[in-house]
Amino acid sequence: MDPRILEGARRAAAANGWRSATLADIADAAGVSRMTLHRRGVDRAAVRKALIGSIEDAYREAFWPILTGQGSARERLEQALLAECEVEERFPGIGEAFTEAEWEEAFHQPGGEMMTRDVYVAPLRRILSDGQADGTLDVADPEATATLLFNLVAWTYRHLRSGHHWSHERAAAAVVSVALHGVAS
Repeated sequence: MDPRILEGARRAAAANGWRSATLADIADAAGVSRMTLHRRGVDRAAVRKALIGSIEDAYREAFWPILTGQGSARERLEQALLAECEVEERFPGIGEAFTEAEWEEAFHQPGGEMMTRDVYVAPLRRILSDGQADGTLDVADPEATATLLFNLVAWTYRHLRSGHHWSHERAAAAVVSVALHGVAS
């Protein structure tokens, strides 16, 4: 999808909430006409799919240097959780963006007891496993803990930013501190 349209969708969702953002709002925010979207076959489903893809890409880009970087698992986990807040900051209003079914499709693995999709939690799971090995993290179940940490940080960070109007720095520092202390050795 044209990056301008994707950025317009992100801005329209941030301004009005995804459910309220119309294709006309997205077109206006993207600096294109509504007819341009129509001619390109862009509808809300296509925009939502592209938006989810851009969120996934943002997480991959944020986590990769941390996974391949130096430092103890505890240090890298702190970096990863702060990176998660940075990604969340780039997509304001995303928590309210989707219906429950759309949310489950975008963020949850299918099956009985749902876990968060690997694109979001596999890097955290790897760092948690590394922490078991180097003794800097106390984690019995890296898979469940990765899902817990990802959701704890994302949802709490979003709420502190939108509901309590905390600054990015304050919300990120507070939520990461609490999350990190829950697993640090």
